[in-house]
Amino acid sequence: MTVGRRALLTASLALPFASAAAREAWTRPAGVTPDASIALWPEGHLRPPPGLVERAVQRSDDPDASDRMLEGIVRPRLDIFRPAKPNGAAAILAPGGGYRYVVIDKEGYELARWLRDRGVTVYVLFYRLPGDGWTGGADVPLADAQRAVRLVRSRAQADGIDPARVVFGGFSAGGHVAASLLTRFDARVHDPVDAADTLSARPDALAAIYPVVSMDPAIAHAVSREKLIGAAADAAREAAYSPDRHARADQPPLWLLHAGDDASVKLDNSLRLHAATREAGAEVEAHYFAAGGHGFGLMKAAGLPVAIWPELLWNWLAAQKIV
Repeated sequence: MTVGRRALLTASLALPFASAAAREAWTRPAGVTPDASIALWPEGHLRPPPGLVERAVQRSDDPDASDRMLEGIVRPRLDIFRPAKPNGAAAILAPGGGYRYVVIDKEGYELARWLRDRGVTVYVLFYRLPGDGWTGGADVPLADAQRAVRLVRSRAQADGIDPARVVFGGFSAGGHVAASLLTRFDARVHDPVDAADTLSARPDALAAIYPVVSMDPAIAHAVSREKLIGAAADAAREAAYSPDRHARADQPPLWLLHAGDDASVKLDNSLRLHAATREAGAEVEAHYFAAGGHGFGLMKAAGLPVAIWPELLWNWLAAQKIV
């Protein structure tokens, strides 16, 4: 599929999203909060680096469109959004932030609310950042992602979900967390700490949305690369942390979304993972749009053909029997 063809095919379908009412639907006032928040690891298990301080920073001056980021994460956790009528599906979301911080609203709570309103129990993952000095370095985000899947499955009865219907989704650098989990769901990146760690960390489906994928300097997102593996990383380290180099036949079904005019994370990231997944013989569905830029989420997609993406994702999740 060439970039732009999807935009032409879906332009008419996207018209309802272009209205002011549709744009209002994606705004998320700062007062909206999750139903619960649970620590990813048992109390006392983690030792935060000395001097690391967690803080939330508001980047928006519009009270009806909160855009916060969380930096210096010392308590990795899952913020839970519970639907009024659960359908048994669970979604874990890893927002982006260039491995410098984790976005709260735009790529976390926005989609969480959208999925929750359709019956999905949603867990927004606030993962540790590799440049903050944690023991484990570049493997820290993956360890948190593995732990998140296992912990969610361990809570199946309490949260009313089916442990065989767990999807993991990631945006931008969170897309790299997702893509790493895609190909390294069984990598030993942390020691077991409780019964939850006996469960599988392989999601039943995985979505990567404008994802950082390759550490190849020719197409890598420079900030994410520097925070993850260092600016002077050699070719072996680049390869080790480029999920497109590790695609495998038994990886979860993959869904990709990217805009051709993304100036921050090049489309080639998704194209490489797409090609590698096909070559490995694993399942993949991809949607490439001509326009959308980077970090469009839900609200910033309003008025563009790419605004149809949540429905495309929903239809794919239905085909995968997640929802």
